Amino acid sequence: MKRIVLTGGGSAGHVTPHLAIMPHLLEKGYDVHYIGTKDGIEKRMVADLPGITYHEVKSGKLRRYFDWKNFTDPFRVIAGAAESVMLMRKLKPDVCFSKGGFVSVPVVYGAWCAKVPTLCHESDLTPGLANKICSKFAKKVATTFPECAKALGEKGIMTGTPLRENLFSGSREAGLRICGLDGSKPVLCMMGGSLGAQSVNKALREALPELLPHMDIVHLTGKGNMDESLKDTKGYVQFEFLSDDLPHIMALADFILSRAGSNALCEFQALKKPMLLVPYPKGASRGDQILNAESYRARGLAHVLLQENMTAKTLADAIFALIKDKENLIRNLEDAPPADGTMAILRLIEEIQQK
Repeated sequence: MKRIVLTGGGSAGHVTPHLAIMPHLLEKGYDVHYIGTKDGIEKRMVADLPGITYHEVKSGKLRRYFDWKNFTDPFRVIAGAAESVMLMRKLKPDVCFSKGGFVSVPVVYGAWCAKVPTLCHESDLTPGLANKICSKFAKKVATTFPECAKALGEKGIMTGTPLRENLFSGSREAGLRICGLDGSKPVLCMMGGSLGAQSVNKALREALPELLPHMDIVHLTGKGNMDESLKDTKGYVQFEFLSDDLPHIMALADFILSRAGSNALCEFQALKKPMLLVPYPKGASRGDQILNAESYRARGLAHVLLQENMTAKTLADAIFALIKDKENLIRNLEDAPPADGTMAILRLIEEIQQK
């Protein structure tokens, strides 16, 4: 039986691609192990899954800014590396697949020390700090964006991002029932990410009087961001977040308004949804969402509205421009390379074991 170690954590985006490939790995007969932290989101998402063995190691966050923890976290990374080396030598896996995040650094280093071949995956247009370090110890680095693969040289290979199969199982009719809509108007779905996007939420709500005569709006607000005063507004439906019903909402949506996280972009692209992106501004992130959005705009796959230019009026104008450009966007989305990288990642996992 082949054995694989998966790693990645710190955010849901570093875990969900693993959830997409796990069923395929189990079907192929792999003994699947996951190495994460004791209290990270990866443990909550993975530890109780059937057929998966979860292991804990220490890790520290790698920061590019001043924080007092910068003096202690390097020692946690060193301790985690030692734990990872021992785990790798004990488990003797055939291969390691890393999705990034700070926990991946000690694990990938441990795999390298134990001579276990590693495949990394980078979702954003430019590698995060953890993946920059991990790439030195990896055989290959799979990427979502062609620009990232090119920047990584011989190790880089564009694959897309592994996407969960249930994403494609949605029903428009079920979406209409869930939202209580009649389907007579096009549907805009606002996706704020797991924590919401409060500035976009606010601008969208202020634009409702201009938008609702022309479309229905399904608004995934993020936890704690519901507006009870708009509860009975005709054509406007709010949810904090959705899980099992999300594929039905995706099937229902004709257009998407969203931040520009790479995993979400791949899902929208795979579903051929025309999208208006409002990336997180650089002050709120390392600027990766701005680069992600610009790549999609340059390839004709999305429209972009920068947050500093967003008001209720400019947002409404941008949504109407998106609707007007629908046919062109869908044509470009259909002609683009596949966004679902599940099968490509599985092939690479097999290939690097043979080299």
